[in-house]
Amino acid sequence: MAAQEIDNSTTWGKELWDQFDNIATHTQKGIDFIERFGGFIRDRSAIEVEYALKLRRLVKNYQPKKSKEDEENEFSSLIAFKNVLKEVADLAGQREVVAENLQNQVLQGILLLAKNLREERKKALNQGASLTQSLHTQIGTLDRAKRSYEKAFREAEKAIESYHKADADFHLSRADVEKQRVNMNIRNSQSEDAKSEYANQLQITNKQQQQHYQIALPEVFNRLQELDEKRTRGMKEFIKRSADVEYEVSPIIAHCLEGIVKAADSINEKDDSMIVIEKYQSGFQPPGDIPFEDLSKPDPDAANNSQTHNSSTGLNHMTGKGTTKDKLKKRVGIFGIFTGNKNNLSTDGLKEDFSDLPPTQRRKKLTAKVQELQQKVAQEQAASDGLMKMKGVYEANSMLGDPRTVEEQLNESVNRLDRLRHELLRYQKLLEQANNQSFIQHSPQSNRVIQNGQRSSRHSNGSSNHENSHEDNGEDHPDDAGSLSRSASESSVQQAQNGLNINNNGSASPESGLGTSHTSLPGSGQGSTNEQPMNEEFYEADTPLGTCRALYPFDATSEGSIPMSEGEELQVIEVDQGDGWTRVRRFSSKGWEEGFVPTSYIECTLYA
Repeated sequence: MAAQEIDNSTTWGKELWDQFDNIATHTQKGIDFIERFGGFIRDRSAIEVEYALKLRRLVKNYQPKKSKEDEENEFSSLIAFKNVLKEVADLAGQREVVAENLQNQVLQGILLLAKNLREERKKALNQGASLTQSLHTQIGTLDRAKRSYEKAFREAEKAIESYHKADADFHLSRADVEKQRVNMNIRNSQSEDAKSEYANQLQITNKQQQQHYQIALPEVFNRLQELDEKRTRGMKEFIKRSADVEYEVSPIIAHCLEGIVKAADSINEKDDSMIVIEKYQSGFQPPGDIPFEDLSKPDPDAANNSQTHNSSTGLNHMTGKGTTKDKLKKRVGIFGIFTGNKNNLSTDGLKEDFSDLPPTQRRKKLTAKVQELQQKVAQEQAASDGLMKMKGVYEANSMLGDPRTVEEQLNESVNRLDRLRHELLRYQKLLEQANNQSFIQHSPQSNRVIQNGQRSSRHSNGSSNHENSHEDNGEDHPDDAGSLSRSASESSVQQAQNGLNINNNGSASPESGLGTSHTSLPGSGQGSTNEQPMNEEFYEADTPLGTCRALYPFDATSEGSIPMSEGEELQVIEVDQGDGWTRVRRFSSKGWEEGFVPTSYIECTLYA
């Protein structure tokens, strides 16, 4: 009760009975304020949405590109970063939840409250204005009654005074005196009536004014006070609700942050270092010491070296087109991406037997290929067994289906299975050869030493390292880029026997600018008397894709191209790869010539 009495003693109706205009202004400002708070929640929600959108865009922009090789050997730091991106994406989702809850639970409530407060305030102010107007009207009536009474009272006094003067004047007749007496009585009667009316209106006004200031208007003010307190209480609740929206997602956000810390703890620098070793280990041994060469002593192999040097000179400085060594190297660098038999390349740009990789990497690739083929064989075998069972069921009960419909699928499955098994056997043999290959190999850089200020092949023909010039025993031999396949090894031995400047690894010496790969231009190895057999073997792998006829003459002014005359027939070795050039080959008095010609200058007829 005491608290209620205190509340009643501090109401607006009692304390602010004469502040109608100020109360109206205050309540309007309060409603404007809560609407402004609603605008703050709206803008904050928009910022949360924008923040979440930018977080998602950030995650998308920094998402690592997927790679099959990276999936096999992923660094712990990369895996951790992917997990961090995942947690950040979850954080973005929580910010979207915050924005949605702020809009639905806070902003909508603020807008509804402001609408209701505005309507209630309008009704209260209209009622207060009506009460005030009624009181003012009554006060006006009282003022008019008071003025009438004052006027009647003055006229009555004046009539009394006139009557007394007339009664004292002996010159006036009795009738004039009577007339003044009658007028006096009339004015007195009017004065009394006005006085009575004034007293009556005063009583009514005082009663209405008392009712207005003590009951009617305080009720209006108390309603406005309740309205304003409701607005203040709503403000409090909405602020707390906006904080609760954050509290609701804080456990999930904390979990995301814990995930980020966990991702960071999962990073292991030692494991990543081992992955680098696994990824890039070549299997070669570091080069040995470079031997001292005493130029004062006669070299027993000088003649052989001289002969080899001359052969190399002829090989290096004259190609099928008469280009120099430097130009040949430059041309190989330019056209290397167009040359070579692309049928021997896998989808990742490596050779099918991975002979262009170092030994360790080759063994890893071959092992992965064998496992992949084993899995495919198992899957295809399961599919074939299923078709066989289905065929048996159909043969046992023809009502279930026609067994002939399964035969075609079964034959295709058997053919695919045979191809897979054949390919699996081939890669198993390659893997066995790679595993049997000796690990004690020098890196390609160790096969070259500095002689007279120039780089030359350390194991070229006629050198002292005859132990490395062993015969082909069917094993793969490492070339400058790794180990070669059986065909490449046999080709290198054949070329070495023909007296060319080829090292024991099956690759041409660095001076020649050539190698066993097809990136070297044809016709550039013609420095030996036995060049024709080499060319035949060299081009054995490059099966022509078709023929072409020259529509216009071409002078071959650019490097790597060959001239042709109008109407000349040539072999197509490689079709246009989109650069406007076609790789062709022809036989001339100098032997086989190969190079590029403009695609628009020829008319091609490819084999089916």
